[in-house]
Amino acid sequence: MINLYDENRFVIGTVSRERMRAENLWHGCATIIVRSVDGSRVYVHRRTDTKDIFPGLYDCTAGGVIDAGGNPGEAAERELREELGVEVPLKKLFISKYVDDRTRYHVWVYEARTDGPFTHQPEEVAWGGWMDLDELRVKIEDPDWPLVPDGRAIAGEWLRQVSSS
Repeated sequence: MINLYDENRFVIGTVSRERMRAENLWHGCATIIVRSVDGSRVYVHRRTDTKDIFPGLYDCTAGGVIDAGGNPGEAAERELREELGVEVPLKKLFISKYVDDRTRYHVWVYEARTDGPFTHQPEEVAWGGWMDLDELRVKIEDPDWPLVPDGRAIAGEWLRQVSSS
């Protein structure tokens, strides 16, 4: 079970993950951008071909849905630990949302700084490696690079904020 949200980010109940996907209901996600300690690189991974949404595509964030009764910070810590085997302090960056014809959610975006080591969750991550910020910018702007659409949108928003600060 996961938290069910309304359009204004209020938790209004709980729902099964299956129902949320089938009915494209509002839900919450915690997303973590993993940067190297010096901040020059972002950890990018390829999702397994068995993922229920966006299988086999690249992603430049780790993350997942917020469990019933959970909060974004707890979800971010859990997802980082589960997907990449990392436990480090997180910095909350911003809150946004993502909507397309397959999914819609509110997203709490965090940053983690670590040089690893990483231990991939085999059910979720097929491959991972570092990409410098300039290369990531180019890849995000390339519509032919097989990046998850929500990761493209969220990382694009993050990069715009990084560039303006």
